Formats: sequence, structure tokens, C-alpha cells
Amino acid sequence: MAGNGGGGRPFADLDIVVVSASAKELPGATIADTPQEALDYLRGKGHSTALLSGGGALHQAFLRQGLVDELIFNIAPVLEGKGMNILLDYEKYTYQDVTLIESKPFEGGVVQLKYALAR
Repeated sequence: MAGNGGGGRPFADLDIVVVSASAKELPGATIADTPQEALDYLRGKGHSTALLSGGGALHQAFLRQGLVDELIFNIAPVLEGKGMNILLDYEKYTYQDVTLIESKPFEGGVVQLKYALAR
């Protein structure tokens, strides 16, 4: 998602969209009120892929609206308390609707699992 133009900041070349009902302005980012508004903005900028990063509430908002087509989990062999619980809507997704499409091992015992969600 190239776009914002350099300047030495780590994400300066990315189009960053923050989904928030309360934030009005955030330097280096575009604010969207809803998940769909965020994706519409990115499509308007010519993007066909978006990476979602945030907490459980944000992930659930995108999942509830059917806006997610892949889930990627990086599994590390480290115990870190509770972790984040991302629950798929049991009524909408069953085991048949979630398909493992790729698994990759990385250094340090980390494994990345990529799943496709039926839409």
C-alpha cells in the first residue's frame, strides 16, 4: 500500500487507515468511521489488498461484515498470558468454511498459518 511518500518515518510509504468512531485526526493516517469506509478509501487509492492490524473489536467488526477473506496467524512457542481471542461467528463459519491454504516455518520455531474464509 504505497503512497504517503517517505519522510523517514517507518510507515511513511503506506496508506494507513484508522477505523475509529471517535478519532477525528491522526497525523500520517486517514480516519474512517466504519470498516467498509476504510476499504472503500483504499480501493479508491488503487489497492486490492489490505492488512488489518488491531485488537479483537476491530477484527470482529471486519469479520461480522464479511470483509475478511484470509486469516494469518503467527504462532510462536512463547507463553504470554491470555493472548488475543478472535472468535469467528459460529453461525456463519463452520470448519468447512475455513480452509488452511498455507503453512510456513520461520526461525525461532515460529509457524505462520494462512486460512481462507468462504464468503
